[in-house]
Amino acid sequence: MDALSFIASLVIFILPSYFANSIPVLLGGGAPVDFGLKLSDGKRIFGDGKTIRGFFAGIFAGVLVGSLEGAFLPGTAFDIYPGSAQTYVLAGFLLSLGTMIGDLAGSFIKRRQGIAPGKQSLVLDQLSFLAFALIFAYPLAPQLITPESALFLGVLTYFVHVGANIVANRLGLKKVPW
Repeated sequence: MDALSFIASLVIFILPSYFANSIPVLLGGGAPVDFGLKLSDGKRIFGDGKTIRGFFAGIFAGVLVGSLEGAFLPGTAFDIYPGSAQTYVLAGFLLSLGTMIGDLAGSFIKRRQGIAPGKQSLVLDQLSFLAFALIFAYPLAPQLITPESALFLGVLTYFVHVGANIVANRLGLKKVPW
């Protein structure tokens, strides 16, 4: 596989995660995942920005993207899970579940570090969701998740995430551009 094809495969592979990470901005809101509870340190577990509706909307979006990939990609040059449309759906689920749990983990760590909700943290905001997505999806795509591809996806994700957040902020969908 040439370099351009491999990069295209990585982008196709990670799309469910990207959609899962972004859709809670549009469809989130409502009750927080932590129900307003605090730990013994007196700090919220996750904060108001992590909602039940956003969590499940993110997973649904990732599964939907995986389903669309499974409907259109098998048998094409961009078929990353040869032979099975269902594998795309499973990958969409694993990537989006990992994404949403990674996002919660990032918020949990930020609260423990005393970083207020809405305040920026380079690694936790842009990359924790990616790390968990890759870990969750590794069993389905070990040939794609190499140290080199993880590094490439980390760099790509940083720029995609920053760009998408700036656009969402300018459109009034997010209060802050990160």
